[in-house]
Amino acid sequence: MPSLPALIAADVRAKSQWCYASTSWRATIKTLLTDGTAAMIWYRLMQWARRWRLVPLEMLFNKLNGVCCNCIIGRGAEFGPGFVLIHSTGVVINGQVRGGCHVYLEHQTTLGAAGRASPILGDHVFIGAGAKIIGAVSIGSGSRIGANAVVVDDIPAGATAVGIPAKVVRLREFSSSSRTSP
Repeated sequence: MPSLPALIAADVRAKSQWCYASTSWRATIKTLLTDGTAAMIWYRLMQWARRWRLVPLEMLFNKLNGVCCNCIIGRGAEFGPGFVLIHSTGVVINGQVRGGCHVYLEHQTTLGAAGRASPILGDHVFIGAGAKIIGAVSIGSGSRIGANAVVVDDIPAGATAVGIPAKVVRLREFSSSSRTSP
């Protein structure tokens, strides 16, 4: 697992590329001041404290994320490098969720449990504003979930899914070797 500074740097670079199509120092400064970046950093601090079994710090970072950023990320949630909260307001992520690298979430998204089963997201996944992914579903690498979609079934790699319940409307070949964002 990469170090805390490496994870934060990867997240900020990915968001900078997403928001400003650049990772220059100017774009990075703007990214650090945009909505959602603070929530990403609180999440990484929470993840770091969990890894070191510093439960009081883990709980503090979790609460600060909720109070300061209106973003609820369960303490056990795990995402790889390049985790981007484009906007953090209203994001709710269950503590059992697992995600790969370069997962991009818009505002008001929910990654929630059904019973004790939570979603698993692949690499290079985009989740649109207001989308809900509920239960033991798998979202394949390179997938895109449309705004306000409700996902209750698995979505294959390279798919675009929209609607309630979400249905695949486009399927494209996905190659992670050439991808930097969804």
